[in-house]
Amino acid sequence: MNIGDVAERAGLPAKTIRYYEDIGLVTPQRAANGYRRFREADLHKLTFLGRARSLGFSIEDCRALLALYEDDSRASADVKRIAEDHLARIDRKIAELSAMRETLSHLVRACSGDDKPDCPILHGLENG
Repeated sequence: MNIGDVAERAGLPAKTIRYYEDIGLVTPQRAANGYRRFREADLHKLTFLGRARSLGFSIEDCRALLALYEDDSRASADVKRIAEDHLARIDRKIAELSAMRETLSHLVRACSGDDKPDCPILHGLENG
């Protein structure tokens, strides 16, 4: 498959696939003319990476997960540890976003939104 074919089948932009190649996540074969030739195994890796990235895993997490995916002697505990660490990061981010939302919601409710210059939103941003 050429890069256009594999991009369509994996649901990833060609630019992303080139990036994954540049950082060593996939290594397609090269034809005599230098064009990339992707195998089914490359498509499976790219689909795997696309799904992992859509769940928010970092590139380094993806690298570790891909290595475990390809290792038939892997321990599922190693996979679970990576997923649990990522889940903890997501939970922290949700807590941060909830706190941000509550603060901003309070400031918006406090602002009358009229023609007067006094604005609790600006005061809240100024005073933190």
